[in-house]
Order: sequence, then C-alpha cells, then structure tokens
Amino acid sequence: MKRTIILILSLFFLVTMNSHSAPSVSISVSSVDTHVQEQENGDLSLNVSDSDAAAFQSAGHVRYSDFGAIGDGQTDDSNAIAATHAYANQSNLKVQADAGATYYIGGRERKAIVQTDTNFGDASFIIDDTEVENKDAPIFEVRSKLKAFELKGLTSLRRNQKRIRVDLPGPCLITVTDSDTKRYIRYGLNQNNGSAQTDIFVVDKNGKLDRNAPIIWDFEQITDCTAIPIDEENLSIIGGKFTTIANQDESKYNYYDRNLTIRRSNVIVDGLEHRVIGEGEQGAPYGGFINIRDSSYVTVKNTILTGRKTYATIGSAGKPVKMGSYDIIVNRSLNVSFINCSQTNDIHDRTYWGVMSSNFSKNLLYDNCTLSRFDAHMGVANATIRNSTLGHMGINAIGTGTLTLENSSVHGYHLINLRPDYGSTWEGTIVVSDCRFVPANGWPIRASLIGGRNSTQHDFGYTCYLPEKIVIKNLEIDDSNHPDSYDGPAIFSDFTPEMAAENFHETHPYVRPKKVLLRTVTTASGKSLRLSDNPQAFEGVKVITRKR
Repeated sequence: MKRTIILILSLFFLVTMNSHSAPSVSISVSSVDTHVQEQENGDLSLNVSDSDAAAFQSAGHVRYSDFGAIGDGQTDDSNAIAATHAYANQSNLKVQADAGATYYIGGRERKAIVQTDTNFGDASFIIDDTEVENKDAPIFEVRSKLKAFELKGLTSLRRNQKRIRVDLPGPCLITVTDSDTKRYIRYGLNQNNGSAQTDIFVVDKNGKLDRNAPIIWDFEQITDCTAIPIDEENLSIIGGKFTTIANQDESKYNYYDRNLTIRRSNVIVDGLEHRVIGEGEQGAPYGGFINIRDSSYVTVKNTILTGRKTYATIGSAGKPVKMGSYDIIVNRSLNVSFINCSQTNDIHDRTYWGVMSSNFSKNLLYDNCTLSRFDAHMGVANATIRNSTLGHMGINAIGTGTLTLENSSVHGYHLINLRPDYGSTWEGTIVVSDCRFVPANGWPIRASLIGGRNSTQHDFGYTCYLPEKIVIKNLEIDDSNHPDSYDGPAIFSDFTPEMAAENFHETHPYVRPKKVLLRTVTTASGKSLRLSDNPQAFEGVKVITRKR
C-alpha cells in the first residue's frame, strides 16, 4: 500500500510539473477501472487499472480510445487525447490514433503534451475555432523531457566566436538576448520600435559552436541567456488529417495559435495534412498550424498545408494593411527542413496569404516543395531553396550568410525580394543556379531579379547591405507578357529612388554589392538583362557575363 501511494504521488508530481500553467493531468494506477475525470478547476484526474497498465506496457503503445475517446467527429475528445499523451509520456509509451476515427476538438483549453513517438495514421482531427477559451493554447505541444535552464557566467559574445566557456550537461541550443539593444526596427505600415538583440546557436557539451550556425551579433552585455538541452533521439509525428474550422473573430492582430507547436530538437513530422474551412468575411490571423520554436534539427516532410485567407486591419502607422496569416512559422530555430511539402490551395491565388514565415532562425531549407512563399522577417542566417516552386509571394528574406536558390521556379514579383520593411539587407552571398523566373506569374510588369527598397533615411538598428556577391547561372526569365514600355529585365530594382533628388543625403549607410557573375541568362522577350532602373545606385558594381 505504501509503495502504491508513493507511485501515485510521484506520477502526480511529474505530470503536473510538465504542464506549466495549463490545466494539468494527475495520474494514478489502482484496481479501479481506467477512467478520466475533469475536476471543477479544469484539471484532469486519470486512473489506470492495474490490468490495463500491464497491457499497455506489453503492447508498447496506447490509443486515444483506451482513455475514452469516441472518435465520432461530434463528441469533444480533447480530454481523452490529453490524458492519453500524459500517460504515454509518464510510461514512455508510443501513442497511436484509432484507425478511421474522427476526433472533434472544441474550444476548451486542453493542451496535449507530446513527448513520445505519435502515429496519427489515417485518423482525422476537427479543430473548432469558432468559440475558443484561449487562442494562445496549442492543441498539441511537442516538448522535451529535458529541462531548459538559465545559463550563468556568460556575460558577452563576439560575432563568429567559436567557443563559449561554460559547463553543460550535453549539446544545447543557446538563446542569448541583450534587451538594451534594438534590432529590426521595422519601417512602413507595421512600423515598430524594434526587438531586443537576439541570437541562437548550438554548442556541444564542451561549449564548441556549430560552425554552420555562427553567432551573428556582438554582445557587449547579455541580459538573458537560456540553454535548452538537445535530445539525442528523434521524436516522430506521423500522419494525421487535420481540419481547422476558422475563427470568426474581429480582423485585427490577434493571432490564434491552436496548432501543433514544436519546442523540442530532433523532431520529424511526416505525412501530416492540414486543411482550413469556414473562413468568412472577417477573421483573426493564425500563427502557423505547424509552429516551430526554440528548436534545432526539425524536419517536416511529405506534408500538405493550407494558405490562409487574407484579411485587412489598421496597422501601427494608422493606415489599412493586410495581415499576415500563416500555416508554417519558424521562430528562434536552427536547421529546419521542409521536404516534399505542398499546399491545398492555388499557390498563385492572391486572396490567400503566403504560407510560411520565420524570425531569428538559421539554416532553413525547402527541398521539393510547392508553396506560395518563403519568408524570413527578422533575419535568417543561411537559407536554401532547391527543386521547388514558389507562388505569388515568392521569396522574401533579409539576413546573412548564403542564400541559395537552385533548380527551382519562382513566380513572385522578383526572383528574390529583400524585405524593404527591414532595410532590404543581405550581408553575404546570393547564389542562383538552374532556375526559372516567371515575373508576377505572367502579369505584365517591369521585371527585376533582386527587389527591395531602402531610402537610407531610416535606422533599422544595423547597417544594411546588398549582397557582396551575386552568382547567377542558367537562369530562364519568362518575361513574354510585359508592358509596352518594357526595355528588358533588371538585375536590381530601383532600391533608392530618392537619389534622384538634388539634395539627397545618405543618412544611414547602405553598402552596395561588389560584383555580379552571370552565366547563361536567357529571356523570353529577347531583351537583354540590364543593371537597374537606377544605375546610379550601382555604379561601382562589377558585372561579369559569360555565356557558358
């Protein structure tokens, strides 16, 4: 009896500690039949019978139906789903959805913490966002059993530093912040006062940095430093057909995060599908159905996603602005790959916002993807897009390192757009090879390969750069449908039209490119590739052209 009481108390402590402020799940094992009960305060109490516990351990997995899920598409199964994962986490068991089931998840706050391999299989999940208790609470959160901790003793950092002198239990993802230094001071309709200087990097147990994800800022001081241990084993999320019934909330920046959140390193998502229904005349935007944060080595593959309907609101500048709404978001994460991913709606349909966004991330990859957008808001260090097709929003990025585009087709307004709201900056190299560019998906426009704008009058919190070196080889430009005044595609758009004014003065430096290497660039119009509509801004750029 004493041993049983100790076991119950241990299980209760461990599970409730893992649940943070969300409703918790307490677990007991006894001779009483297995059942889940919701308490008055919203917490769950789960009892597992001795015989069921033995059977689950023997099978190596649990199912949602084992803990009361009906799977009829009408009964709210969120309690059973959360309890299933809580027991699986505590007992180190896999989770399997019931074949052919349809689980309805209503608007209550009931987050399921996922810490073991989960196979959703062909099961369907209906997520009803029409009446929600807490829009910020994920449906599933993939979380490590290893605990993040404050890393003390690190007081400063230097860009490209190779090692930090700290004691670590093993490989960790390190996040550092200097709250007194502001970067990414946004310009335009969504203007703001910037974000605290932030950097993320991976180190081994000896403090040695992964050289493929270098430190990109100097830190004279560090106001916050967190170490997140990296799990050695992969955690797999397989299958699942998810449908979100969209919210009907007021159209304003009130993001919904009823999603699959990943906050663990070494995760594989394979074969998931997500669709959206019920979008009406108004709605609040979404922060990604797959939301990856504070993670490294995450792969999403063979996955189908959905672009969200675009709604407008009044931005921080007091003027109407279209709101970004996403099915993929990557924040403060490294080495994140999307392989063989596509979306349910037309990637060229402008009524839907671009499907992806990212911030403070490094080493992002699209491979064999057909998606409406690749985007890096507040910087990416190194990005690769290959064997892919990008739709109406194309490629939008600012950042550092190497931006690689190969064997891909881009249908945006520019081959690569360097975001003007963050200074149109890329400190490093752009390499383009074996690609096809269809400007604005065939609309008649004046085509340019590298787009952006910087008046040099705004302080973004950093020096802005155009790529030091641009290499373009084997590029086909389909500019057959162009305006009558068209005189050929330009390498650079008119980044600084203000230069035409006699009294123009560059208040904040904008470092221009050094050279562009071109090899086998062809146009459907037959017109030659030009430097820019504003050649004055690129007078010092050396353009080297080779046919082969």
